[in-house]
Amino acid sequence: MQFYSSWRALLVAGAALAIQGCASSPDDMVECGTVSSYVEPDNSANLYRVVVTHLDGVPVISRPNYLLSPGEHTFTVAELINSPDLKVSLSARKVKMLSVNVVAEQQYHIAAKFNTDKIYIGQNQGYWQPIVWQTEFHQCEMKR
Repeated sequence: MQFYSSWRALLVAGAALAIQGCASSPDDMVECGTVSSYVEPDNSANLYRVVVTHLDGVPVISRPNYLLSPGEHTFTVAELINSPDLKVSLSARKVKMLSVNVVAEQQYHIAAKFNTDKIYIGQNQGYWQPIVWQTEFHQCEMKR
């Protein structure tokens, strides 16, 4: 019986330590900024969604929001332009890089700007550019 009580006490103590380890103290939290690609931009302004493929050179699974430490971050993005005016070949549709200087408590919405200043055909990759199309205040904290 004593073995069972000791084992049970050890199990309870271990569970308490595990739960305490999961809790975040305020000292473990740091300010951050958010880069987002989920908001549908205004297509009538020639803005379209993008898919993030890499963040700071590391492959990522695209997600709606990226909580980031303040500073310069580089996104590799693919455009999702679905305009009937897009005349370039599929092989010209390459990823591009976008650098964002992230500031704490700011949210940056990124998109593809479809350049309609002239007709782009064939292999011309100048038909679009990645941009930050909207910036707004957004409270952000993440684990250290």
